[in-house]
Amino acid sequence: MSVVPRSAAVRFDGVDFAYDDERVVAGIDLDIGTHDFLGIVGPSGSGKTTLLRLLLGILEPTAGTVHRTPGLKVGYVPQVETVDWNFPVTVSEAVLMARPQRRFWPRTTASERADVADVLGRLGIGDLADRHIRQLSGGQQQRVFVARAMLRRPDLLVLDEPTSGVDVRTRHEVMHLLGELQESGLSIVVTTHDLNGIAAHLPRLVCINKRIIAEGSPFEVLTPANLEATYGAPMEILEHGGMPLVIDRAIVPRRGIG
Repeated sequence: MSVVPRSAAVRFDGVDFAYDDERVVAGIDLDIGTHDFLGIVGPSGSGKTTLLRLLLGILEPTAGTVHRTPGLKVGYVPQVETVDWNFPVTVSEAVLMARPQRRFWPRTTASERADVADVLGRLGIGDLADRHIRQLSGGQQQRVFVARAMLRRPDLLVLDEPTSGVDVRTRHEVMHLLGELQESGLSIVVTTHDLNGIAAHLPRLVCINKRIIAEGSPFEVLTPANLEATYGAPMEILEHGGMPLVIDRAIVPRRGIG
């Protein structure tokens, strides 16, 4: 991959990707800056997951280029719903699975154990190291997978729907954690379906539906025109507590005499 300017960690330059003859994303021009905190929103099938796979290098563009800063280290956090939480491992063992595999020396070193203890402590779950993963709350589960990604000391952390299927309290815990990590120097990219609970609170958003519909702050991106172009349905935007609030127009009460 080519080199990006120092202000960006990753740059998409005219990127297309197609499965067979079906183009999934088209003409993507996007910079992910150093110390960025970017949310990607769009409906199912809009290309969000494909965009992440292109970012991670799992897929190669069918047209255009994904440029990376030389030596960029990327950590990936999958959806917790895809994990078998009955797998018989402790928290520390689950995190250690992220270490590079060694054929002739499978045992854990003292340095690796110290690294695990350090990252668990940093994420506030150091006291859970010996607990089985099935005994964790939703917020604790998410922290375990952030810890796995952090074990390799990434520059960029990529999370796929990190608050999918969790309650409001857990959602706030996860987003507070990500905010702290970004302030400590990480770049963070998050996909989400949650326009009000997550997207409206992020500093930078991208709306995608095969192509980029809009990019900017929540107030710039979360507009009726952009959301209708993204989701194919009319939506209303209200301001509440200084933040944009997205409302499905179908549930907005009609005024006047019934």
